[in-house]
Amino acid sequence: MNTQRAMFLLRLLWAMPCTLLGVFFGIFVIGLGGSVRRIEHTFEFALSVSQELAPSWTGKLRFSAITLGHIIVGQSHEVLAVLRTHERVHVRQYEILGPLFFVAYPASSLLALVRGHCPYHGNGFEKQAFAHESVSKSA
Repeated sequence: MNTQRAMFLLRLLWAMPCTLLGVFFGIFVIGLGGSVRRIEHTFEFALSVSQELAPSWTGKLRFSAITLGHIIVGQSHEVLAVLRTHERVHVRQYEILGPLFFVAYPASSLLALVRGHCPYHGNGFEKQAFAHESVSKSA
């Protein structure tokens, strides 16, 4: 096994506890009539194919997608396609921090709040994802 493949497997294993939590959310989405797609080394679960077909209650959610390890759960596959670059940054963050992400992310939101910033947009993990998203759009 080459070094690159070994490192990839280690990243998968390190993020595995988070991914397993994501699998439970994914199973819930499937139970609600959703579907799953494998995109490279992630699985994307969505309630519908297009946002137009998403259940009306999804409009009340404060987010369109959430990443848990190598699982991305979203309102629709259409939305996930738009958010893929952003959510993939979170996948890499899980690969680096593993289960520590569950502490680091809320801590970053709390720090942003204490500094008088929005706990979402001021969160360092979100800033990194938005920055990468901007670079991808301009490329």
